[in-house]
Amino acid sequence: MTFAQVHDIPADEEMYRGIAAAIGDERPTGLIVHLAFRTEVGQRHLSVWQSKEDWHRFNDERVRPAVHGFLASAGFEEMPPDPPIDELDVLDVWMGDCVTPGR
Repeated sequence: MTFAQVHDIPADEEMYRGIAAAIGDERPTGLIVHLAFRTEVGQRHLSVWQSKEDWHRFNDERVRPAVHGFLASAGFEEMPPDPPIDELDVLDVWMGDCVTPGR
């Protein structure tokens, strides 16, 4: 079943780019679309996945290790808790041809 989630992160673009580099360019299995955009307090990430299991696998295997590595290299001794994630009830996903500006 299609799974979508959104979460807010109090981080700047430099942090996003560092973590994205650590995650790597290999497209995750099951990812349909990912959007990251600036907000007044940092960033909002929205992603749509083929299944909740695909999201959890990617988060556990690639996102958390990248975030923890980046924060450790920035001098964090304790890792902050994961941001709250709001699950979205997907009605439809429509995609067109596009160029990814951040990669």
